[in-house]
Amino acid sequence: MRTAAAALAIVSLGCLLTACTHHEAAVAPPSVKPSLLSQEPLAPVQPQPLETTPPAAVPSRSASSSPSPSGFSEAYVAFCNGRPSGEQVIAAVRRVRTGLPGGSGVSIQKAPVCAGVWQYTILNVSDSEPMRVITKGAPTALTVVTLGTDPCTVEVRATAPQAFLDAVECN
Repeated sequence: MRTAAAALAIVSLGCLLTACTHHEAAVAPPSVKPSLLSQEPLAPVQPQPLETTPPAAVPSRSASSSPSPSGFSEAYVAFCNGRPSGEQVIAAVRRVRTGLPGGSGVSIQKAPVCAGVWQYTILNVSDSEPMRVITKGAPTALTVVTLGTDPCTVEVRATAPQAFLDAVECN
Protein backbone atom coordinates (compact mmCIF):
# COMPACT_ATOMS: atom_id res chain seq x y z
CA MET A 1 0.00 0.00 0.00
CA ARG A 2 2.87 2.38 0.77
CA THR A 3 4.43 1.61 -2.60
CA ALA A 4 1.21 2.51 -4.39
CA ALA A 5 0.97 5.80 -2.52
CA ALA A 6 4.62 6.57 -3.28
CA ALA A 7 4.13 5.75 -6.97
CA LEU A 8 1.06 7.96 -7.12
CA ALA A 9 2.93 10.81 -5.43
CA ILE A 10 5.82 10.49 -7.89
CA VAL A 11 3.48 10.46 -10.88
CA SER A 12 1.61 13.49 -9.52
CA LEU A 13 4.84 15.37 -8.94
CA GLY A 14 5.97 14.51 -12.47
CA CYS A 15 2.72 15.83 -13.84
CA LEU A 16 3.08 19.08 -11.95
CA LEU A 17 6.64 19.53 -13.13
CA THR A 18 5.67 18.75 -16.72
CA ALA A 19 2.84 21.31 -16.62
CA CYS A 20 5.12 23.96 -15.13
CA THR A 21 7.90 23.51 -17.70
CA HIS A 22 5.75 23.33 -20.86
CA HIS A 23 3.78 26.33 -22.04
CA GLU A 24 1.68 24.23 -24.39
CA ALA A 25 -1.64 22.76 -23.46
CA ALA A 26 -1.68 20.76 -20.25
CA VAL A 27 -0.70 17.15 -20.73
CA ALA A 28 -3.02 14.58 -19.26
CA PRO A 29 -1.34 12.60 -16.46
CA PRO A 30 -0.35 9.10 -17.45
CA SER A 31 -2.51 6.43 -15.94
CA VAL A 32 -1.04 4.24 -13.26
CA LYS A 33 -1.05 0.60 -14.24
CA PRO A 34 -2.90 -1.66 -11.81
CA SER A 35 0.03 -4.10 -11.87
CA LEU A 36 2.19 -1.51 -10.05
CA LEU A 37 -0.39 -1.16 -7.30
CA SER A 38 -0.66 -4.88 -6.66
CA GLN A 39 3.05 -5.59 -6.19
CA GLU A 40 4.39 -6.68 -2.83
CA PRO A 41 5.82 -3.80 -0.78
CA LEU A 42 9.59 -3.57 -0.80
CA ALA A 43 11.54 -3.98 2.42
CA PRO A 44 12.92 -0.69 3.70
CA VAL A 45 16.62 -0.16 3.10
CA GLN A 46 18.60 0.32 6.29
CA PRO A 47 21.12 3.18 6.10
CA GLN A 48 24.71 2.02 6.43
CA PRO A 49 27.15 4.02 8.59
CA LEU A 50 29.77 5.94 6.69
CA GLU A 51 33.17 4.42 7.36
CA THR A 52 35.91 6.95 7.82
CA THR A 53 39.48 6.08 8.63
CA PRO A 54 41.94 8.68 9.84
CA PRO A 55 45.15 8.95 7.83
CA ALA A 56 47.72 6.35 8.86
CA ALA A 57 50.38 8.94 9.64
CA VAL A 58 48.19 10.85 12.13
CA PRO A 59 47.32 8.96 15.32
CA SER A 60 43.72 9.31 16.42
CA ARG A 61 43.32 11.48 19.51
CA SER A 62 39.55 11.25 19.79
CA ALA A 63 38.37 10.60 23.29
CA SER A 64 36.09 7.68 23.71
CA SER A 65 33.36 8.04 26.30
CA SER A 66 33.05 4.29 26.62
CA PRO A 67 35.42 2.52 28.96
CA SER A 68 38.57 0.91 27.64
CA PRO A 69 39.44 -2.72 28.43
CA SER A 70 40.89 -1.41 31.71
CA GLY A 71 37.46 -0.06 32.69
CA PHE A 72 38.51 3.60 32.52
CA SER A 73 37.31 6.04 29.88
CA GLU A 74 39.83 7.96 27.76
CA ALA A 75 37.56 11.02 27.87
CA TYR A 76 38.58 11.95 31.42
CA VAL A 77 41.11 11.17 34.13
CA ALA A 78 39.98 9.46 37.33
CA PHE A 79 41.63 7.97 40.40
CA CYS A 80 42.57 4.37 39.65
CA ASN A 81 41.16 3.14 43.00
CA GLY A 82 43.79 0.44 43.39
CA ARG A 83 43.73 -0.68 39.73
CA PRO A 84 46.77 -0.30 39.74
CA SER A 85 47.84 0.50 43.26
CA GLY A 86 50.80 2.72 44.08
CA GLU A 87 52.71 -0.38 45.16
CA GLN A 88 52.18 -2.00 41.76
CA VAL A 89 53.58 1.13 40.11
CA ILE A 90 56.60 1.09 42.44
CA ALA A 91 57.19 -2.60 41.61
CA ALA A 92 57.06 -1.81 37.86
CA VAL A 93 59.51 1.07 38.32
CA ARG A 94 61.90 -1.16 40.31
CA ARG A 95 61.96 -3.62 37.38
CA VAL A 96 63.32 -0.94 35.02
CA ARG A 97 65.30 1.22 37.47
CA THR A 98 67.29 -1.10 39.71
CA GLY A 99 69.18 1.67 41.56
CA LEU A 100 66.18 2.93 43.54
CA PRO A 101 66.50 3.04 47.32
CA GLY A 102 64.99 0.04 49.07
CA GLY A 103 62.41 -0.09 51.83
CA SER A 104 60.80 3.25 52.60
CA GLY A 105 63.17 5.15 50.26
CA VAL A 106 60.40 5.22 47.63
CA SER A 107 56.85 6.23 48.56
CA ILE A 108 53.71 7.42 46.86
CA GLN A 109 53.28 11.21 46.70
CA LYS A 110 50.26 11.15 44.37
CA ALA A 111 48.21 7.97 43.91
CA PRO A 112 47.78 6.72 40.34
CA VAL A 113 45.21 8.39 38.12
CA CYS A 114 43.91 6.61 35.02
CA ALA A 115 42.60 7.38 31.53
CA GLY A 116 41.98 4.33 29.38
CA VAL A 117 44.99 2.04 29.83
CA TRP A 118 47.29 4.92 30.87
CA GLN A 119 48.30 5.66 34.47
CA TYR A 120 50.14 8.62 36.02
CA THR A 121 51.75 8.48 39.47
CA ILE A 122 54.15 10.75 41.38
CA LEU A 123 56.63 9.01 43.66
CA ASN A 124 58.82 10.44 46.42
CA VAL A 125 62.37 9.15 46.14
CA SER A 126 64.74 9.84 49.05
CA ASP A 127 67.61 12.20 48.19
CA SER A 128 65.98 13.04 44.83
CA GLU A 129 63.28 15.14 43.23
CA PRO A 130 59.79 13.62 42.94
CA MET A 131 59.62 11.04 40.15
CA ARG A 132 56.74 11.39 37.71
CA VAL A 133 55.85 7.96 36.30
CA ILE A 134 53.67 7.09 33.31
CA THR A 135 52.64 3.47 32.92
CA LYS A 136 50.34 1.57 30.60
CA GLY A 137 48.48 -1.71 30.73
CA ALA A 138 46.72 -3.97 33.16
CA PRO A 139 47.51 -3.51 36.88
CA THR A 140 49.20 -6.91 37.03
CA ALA A 141 51.31 -6.31 33.90
CA LEU A 142 52.25 -2.64 33.94
CA THR A 143 54.69 -1.30 31.39
CA VAL A 144 56.69 1.77 32.36
CA VAL A 145 56.38 4.19 29.44
CA THR A 146 58.51 6.92 30.98
CA LEU A 147 59.68 8.21 34.33
CA GLY A 148 61.61 11.18 35.64
CA THR A 149 61.02 14.87 36.20
CA ASP A 150 59.57 15.41 32.69
CA PRO A 151 57.65 12.35 31.50
CA CYS A 152 56.19 14.08 28.42
CA THR A 153 58.08 12.16 25.77
CA VAL A 154 57.25 12.08 22.07
CA GLU A 155 55.52 8.70 22.51
CA VAL A 156 53.34 10.03 25.33
CA ARG A 157 52.42 13.20 23.43
CA ALA A 158 51.62 11.24 20.26
CA THR A 159 49.59 8.36 21.69
CA ALA A 160 48.09 9.23 25.09
CA PRO A 161 44.47 10.46 25.30
CA GLN A 162 44.02 14.24 25.43
CA ALA A 163 42.49 14.20 28.92
CA PHE A 164 45.56 12.31 30.16
CA LEU A 165 47.95 14.79 28.53
CA ASP A 166 46.09 17.64 30.22
CA ALA A 167 46.35 15.95 33.66
CA VAL A 168 50.07 15.23 33.23
CA GLU A 169 50.59 18.79 31.92
CA CYS A 170 52.10 17.67 28.61
CA ASN A 171 50.62 20.55 26.62
